[in-house]
Parts: sequence; structure tokens; C-alpha cells
Amino acid sequence: MQMDELTEAVLRDAPPEELSRLPLPKDYTAAHLLRQDVEMFHGVADKDVRRSLHVGRVPLPELAPDEVLVAVMASSVNYNTVWSATFEPVSTFDALRRYARSGGWQARHDQPHQVIGSDAAGVIVRTGAGVRRWQVGDHVAVSTAVVDDQDPVTHTDGMLGADQKAWGYETNFGGLAHYTVVRASQLIAKPPHLTWEETASIPLCGGTAYRMLVSEKGARIKQGDIVLIWGASGGLGAFAVQLVKNGGGIPVGVVNSERKAELVRRLGCDVVINREEIGIGKAPESPQETVELAKRLGRAIRSQVGEDPHIVFDHVGKATFGISVIVARRGGTVVTCGSSTGYQHTFDNRYFWMNLKRIVGSHGMNLGEAAEMMRLYKLGLLAPVVSRTYPLAEVGEAARLVQNNQHTGKIGVLCLADQPGLGVTDPATRARLGEDWLRPLAEDRVPALAG
Repeated sequence: MQMDELTEAVLRDAPPEELSRLPLPKDYTAAHLLRQDVEMFHGVADKDVRRSLHVGRVPLPELAPDEVLVAVMASSVNYNTVWSATFEPVSTFDALRRYARSGGWQARHDQPHQVIGSDAAGVIVRTGAGVRRWQVGDHVAVSTAVVDDQDPVTHTDGMLGADQKAWGYETNFGGLAHYTVVRASQLIAKPPHLTWEETASIPLCGGTAYRMLVSEKGARIKQGDIVLIWGASGGLGAFAVQLVKNGGGIPVGVVNSERKAELVRRLGCDVVINREEIGIGKAPESPQETVELAKRLGRAIRSQVGEDPHIVFDHVGKATFGISVIVARRGGTVVTCGSSTGYQHTFDNRYFWMNLKRIVGSHGMNLGEAAEMMRLYKLGLLAPVVSRTYPLAEVGEAARLVQNNQHTGKIGVLCLADQPGLGVTDPATRARLGEDWLRPLAEDRVPALAG
């Protein structure tokens, strides 16, 4: 690691006064994309993200008055990392250009490179002149939504603002780096009993799952609700399982292997359905097949819980959405985001309209929802879902796992932290909760299931 004075001070846990007076580096190490590579995957069947993800030095941007500079100890890989690195469905460099055209400090974001990553946990090393609630030395997590606090709609719900952006995806200077620039309105205090990589795994997927299921803007789960969760062993799904269970609901997880089924049971999932075992191993190819697969899944659910789901949690998209609409009970809700298998959803409207169902679109989370999710972690009511970690230098390999759906839970990325397990400042709470509780998906705990 190329070490400047400030980085060295952060790594030895120097006091805030020392961090404040040390000079900022002119550049820093970051995972980034290059504008010159945007066309590289045209006509290529396997858009391998290891080819487009670069790790190297990039210039450190100037700090706006409402921003902070965070020394990133850890980050994580999200599916938007894959979208960015494959330049699909559109190149994020287009988003950076549009953002820059709004002028002012936003102009910095239009660069020949984009530092990506929408999760981070670390130490504040600088605050802008307009920052009031945060100080150098604070340990923080970073929420994803970049909002305009002068837009009136933002004060109702930040996600409804016309200029809302996903940090590290639709903006530059993201979290897969040694340093990141974020607005003060993105910050949440780090739970002191969690490690850097555990904390960094929570904001994007955890906050998204919270908004989808718990928030008044989402499905608003209640005690006794049966919730069908597609991809229950993945990042979003693993958070969803715990939120449903903690909220008094009955999670029904769908996975594609017995290995993943066992991991989901570790999270407290009451019912786990291996879709391969009931013949839902691929996306339906016709409306008739969609109906047949939905009925097959419905029978499997009723055989174990006796009822149809109140809520279906669908982030898979094209391959599952038609089934989700049918499987939800009369008056039930399908809550959706993401669509990792495709955005063009089709469904039989008779099952929707005649049975009075609802579809709720959900995107990201506002700061209040992100803070509520992190509060559940601070209280020890939820467990992190990190399965393994990679160093920043190997971020391409980490992203490739997510691209090929070969992961469980969240894949952590160590940035300035040189090993897993650092950052715990409340060891007593960690000891009380126990490593078995805090590391349910860690692959070193389940060697027989690894692979």
C-alpha cells in the first residue's frame, strides 16, 4: 500500500486533532472504470467485470461545504457494481455527464474515470465548512442516497426528489476506495460492536430491504405476515429474512441449492423452498408455464404454512415477477426493486386485478430508513450477512462472484483495513451476542458447505 501521512495516522487510530492537521493526499487508490472502455463489451457474450474494473491511483477531489472526506476501512460489492462495470443497461458515464451539467460542485463528477461502490464504513478525516453534526474522527457508515436538501419533496421523502442519485453508481467518488467524498446527509453512526466489513455490508442492501418491507413506503409487514422471499441467500434476501423474522412475520425463503437452504436456515428462516426440487429451475417460457410454476410454488408454500403469502419480496425481476403476482394471496402485495434478471416484467393481469393485489415499487432508502435499519443492528436485533471478504486489489474477483450469482449474503471488500475483524470498539456487546450470532453466513464457519 502506498502510504501517505494521513493514511498512516488513520491506520494507527490517531486522535482527531492529528487527523485534522495532517495534509490530504493528492491522489488515492480506488476501484474505478475508464470512459475509454465503455464500448469494450459490445458484441461480447461474457461481459467479465474483471476486464473493466481497474484498481489504481486517482486524483482526490476538492471537498464541497456540505461534504465529508471518509477514510474507507471497508466496502462491499452490490449488483450495481456489476451494472456499472458492464456499462449496462446504460453507461454510468452518461449519468455523470448529466449530473455535471447541473453546475457548481457537481461539475467535479464528470471525469475520464469513475470511482464506483455504494457501500462504505470508515473514519471521517475532513468536514466541509457547512457540516454541523459530524466531526473528524467519527466512525461512520455511508448511506447510498444523494439528495438535494433544498428540494421541498426531499423533506417528505428523499427518494422522491427529482435529483436523487445513487452514490457510487450515478455519482463519482464511490466507496470501493481508500477515500470517499460523501454528503453529510448520507452519514450514519457505525454500530460499535461490528467490524468495518460487517458495517459496510449493511447500508445499500439492508436499507433497501427495510424500505421494501418495514417502511410505510413499502409493504409494511405486521406480525403473522407470510412473506415469500426470492433469492433468500443473497444480499437483499438475507436482510429480508431477518427483518421479517424480527418483525413477527413468517419468512419463506426461495433458494436454488441445499447448501444455500442450510445457510438461510441459519438466519432463522422458518420455511425454505429449493426451487430446483419443485421444478422452478429456470424462467418460464410462456404464460401457461408461468401459471403452472406459480401453482406448483403455491402448493409447496401451503403444504408448509397452510396459507398463501401476504407479501412477495421480488428483486429478481423478469424471471420471477409473473409467478410472484399469481402466488400472492387475494389482497396481497408484491414489492419489487432491482430486477437482476431483466426489467421487462410480464404478468397475467387477471390474477392481479380480480384478486385486488398491490404492486409496490421501491428504490433505495431515505436517510431515516437507513438510520432505522442501522439502529436494529446497534440494538443487536439483526446479524451481519458477510460471507467472505476480499482485498481491494481483488475487487474484480469479488464482483465476478456477484455477477455469476456464486455468492451468498454480502461480499465484503477490505479497503484501508488490512485484515477482517477490525473496527470493534464495544467488545463487551460483541461477546454478549457471540460470534455464532454475528457471523451466520461466514464461510469459515461452514467448511462443509463452502464452494
